[in-house]
Amino acid sequence: MRSRLATTMEVDGLSAFSLREFGCEQNLLSRPDGSSSFVQGDTSVLAGVYGPAEVKISKEIYDRATMEVVIQPKVGLPGVKERAREQCVRETCEAALLSTLHPRSSLSLVLQVVHDDGSLLSCCLNAACMALMDAGLPMGCLFCGVTCAIDPEGHIVTDPTAQQEKVPHRSLAPCRLLLSLGYRALGYRALTVIRVQGARVQGSYCR
Repeated sequence: MRSRLATTMEVDGLSAFSLREFGCEQNLLSRPDGSSSFVQGDTSVLAGVYGPAEVKISKEIYDRATMEVVIQPKVGLPGVKERAREQCVRETCEAALLSTLHPRSSLSLVLQVVHDDGSLLSCCLNAACMALMDAGLPMGCLFCGVTCAIDPEGHIVTDPTAQQEKVPHRSLAPCRLLLSLGYRALGYRALTVIRVQGARVQGSYCR
């Protein structure tokens, strides 16, 4: 199933932003308990969920399931950037999952990067959510991700491409934000991670 979103909004009468065309497909793979493919512009991620399954004694948690996230790059072995993204995805999934319903068990999420054309972390979050839904795992809320760039005048550029992320541009400040949001039937709820990356501000913030 494919969808297209081209909304334009103004913030304080200055900022306008929209998202690239995106699409999602579930139940693509036969071996995982749940799988999905999420495409956001030219960025594409394939996700597979395994579990609940038996967990190693060394990783066992008595009152909830153990969540493991692995991000495989398109080429080469995972590095520091992949480990940071894995932590962000894991914390977001743990905040949304009702893992206490499966104590002393293991949940594994594998994300394969098919192509990276910017906003990769938000695409990984969206693929992860769709895969968890396809696996039928109990969740307290759904979540999604979006990447934003802010220029020196405070204008917001959503869903930046790889070129916008890497090449210095007069209209883009060296600061990128990724917001992880969750939705409940009774209202919106901010999940664990709001990541801020850039020359001016770095860190992770929780709400």
